[in-house]
Amino acid sequence: MWVLYDIDVGVYNHGMKIYNTLSRQIEEFRAVDPSEVTLYTCGPTVYNFAHIGNLRAFLFYDLLKRTLIHNGYKVKHVMNITDVGHLTDDADSGEDKMEKGAKRESKTAWDVAKYYTDAFLSDIKSLNILPPTFQPKATEYIEEQIELIKKLEVKGFTYVTTVGVVYDTSKFPNYSKFSKIKMDELREGARVEVDTEKRNITDFYLWKFSPTDHKRDMEWESPWGKGFPGWHIECSAMALNLLGETIDIHTGGIDHIPVHHTNEIAQSEGATGKQFSNYWMHNNFLNIAGGIKMAKSGDNFYTLQKIVDLGFEPMVFRYMMLTAHYRSELEFSIESLNSAKHTLQKIRSFLHDANDFKSESKLGETKYYAEFYDAINDDLNSANALSVLHTMLGSDISLQIKRESLIAFDDVLGLELKNELTKSEWINPSSVAIDSLTVKDLFDLRLEARSIKDWGKSDQIRKQIESLGYIVEDTSSGQKLKKM
Repeated sequence: MWVLYDIDVGVYNHGMKIYNTLSRQIEEFRAVDPSEVTLYTCGPTVYNFAHIGNLRAFLFYDLLKRTLIHNGYKVKHVMNITDVGHLTDDADSGEDKMEKGAKRESKTAWDVAKYYTDAFLSDIKSLNILPPTFQPKATEYIEEQIELIKKLEVKGFTYVTTVGVVYDTSKFPNYSKFSKIKMDELREGARVEVDTEKRNITDFYLWKFSPTDHKRDMEWESPWGKGFPGWHIECSAMALNLLGETIDIHTGGIDHIPVHHTNEIAQSEGATGKQFSNYWMHNNFLNIAGGIKMAKSGDNFYTLQKIVDLGFEPMVFRYMMLTAHYRSELEFSIESLNSAKHTLQKIRSFLHDANDFKSESKLGETKYYAEFYDAINDDLNSANALSVLHTMLGSDISLQIKRESLIAFDDVLGLELKNELTKSEWINPSSVAIDSLTVKDLFDLRLEARSIKDWGKSDQIRKQIESLGYIVEDTSSGQKLKKM
């Protein structure tokens, strides 16, 4: 019995609406379990540093996860680490990326995998991304992948070539439903490198045999011969083993839709006869000027560390990602980072302003609280949520309520605003050490410029102060100074 994606996915609704790639429309999110959401996130291929375009995907899933938690769900979350089997062509051809990385650095594939896994985990920690419940590696799930391939073999979904074990997509009638591929328009070579042994253009390898002319760093025995798993099979094996035969949400980048996620569905549902995931969510690309996709193979390769070296803390990059909806393309530039930096500084200043006034308003009674979460629950519209936040900061509600709202909102935004409450208070410019006397002079000059409404000069002086390692902010009680 084939899955037609028309089943009832559950009855539990906590007020969230999300765009489901499966239906190509906004839907109310309904979890199968009233208390726990099962979430699978496609993780990194650890043959090189993750670039910031890659990191956008992980910031997206973190926003999703935090929103689910806000809505009262526990989240059982799996994020895999691909340390074998991902070929240089995402479809099915080329060299294993891990082997390629090993040659590039004259190391073993195992050493390359460990180094870049550690680097990736450091990045997501710096970005305040919540850790997954499970973080399996492909090399730790070889047995499970072999067992899944054997199950597909018994059900008649596979055939063997001289290259490996292949999934026969003609045996899965709904293969093109998810990607919307028009099968009669596909041409061999447009999607994959020509493989004359494949029966169908879209067939893909579940297991590839080791080469006969040299030994791979990563290879295992199997019922079909020594080799290694294809890229797609690992996600199905991990999700089915750790989350069950039908999961609530599966996430990834939009580039995963036509091949990787389409193949995951085919092999998972071929094995179980059940719907693999009820909701599929995909983030769009982070581009550089001109709409060019950021890629590891290009000259536009920005890592998080490179951004830090340019003077931007990780939270600035996180804020920048929140300024756009996850399904929209976002253009990266140093100018946009600078804008995010100054805006984040202004938000933080509200947590340091000591002069508050009394108010009888309560956090839950302000319209901004409801508007913020309405925006977030509307397909994770972080851009609209930030707009509500800034409107609130410019309102006449008390600074105490603003502080409380910022801290509450940050449970979803993840900008570590609560840390500001433990940082030292504003600095008295007169107390700045003699070797930084220029800071005090500039502080006074900026105050004078603002008194005569010379905003251009005021902004210029602010940048000079920042170059000396200090932040100047305009609060309700006047101009204030603190260290960066």
